[in-house]
Amino acid sequence: MTHLKSLKLSLLIAVIIILQGCVAAAVITVGTGVKVATDRRSVGHQIDDQTIELNFYTQLRHNKTLSENTNIQAISVNGTLLIIGQTPTEVLRDSILKIVKDVKGVDKVYNQIRIGNTTSILTKSHDVWLTSKVKVALLAEDNIDGINIKVVTENGEVFLMGLVSQKEAEQAVNVARNISGVNRVLKAFEYR
Repeated sequence: MTHLKSLKLSLLIAVIIILQGCVAAAVITVGTGVKVATDRRSVGHQIDDQTIELNFYTQLRHNKTLSENTNIQAISVNGTLLIIGQTPTEVLRDSILKIVKDVKGVDKVYNQIRIGNTTSILTKSHDVWLTSKVKVALLAEDNIDGINIKVVTENGEVFLMGLVSQKEAEQAVNVARNISGVNRVLKAFEYR
């Protein structure tokens, strides 16, 4: 199916859903269709990344000690897995990293797990706000294709991922650094 046909199909589905009164589902459908169509990764790699994340979270949930005592996120882009969050001990961190080693399809790991208490709801809310501010700033930037940069924030640290050029990476880091409230910017880019 061509890019244009895929986009038309997504829009048609959205219109049908809106006419049935489910606006939220329509927005998700259109957003997902546009993201898939504009992502620099192949559809196969996008599916692989979702599978990597799903497999990681499934294994994490099966370990009650880890799931109850840690705050961990896993984000995969093109087989590069970023692991962020907090765990109270090195032993628990090492257990999480063992899970990562067992997940098929992971080519590279960025371990950004911090030893300490898990973040509060207030901090998590602030992180969501920072992520939104950085993402909007990247989308507004003329020389960056911001839609292809994944932004994740954890405890004031902004992590940037995606398939970008060296120039886009440098500009994205500069944009993120200049957002009020950002403590640190870490990049986990793959260069094209």
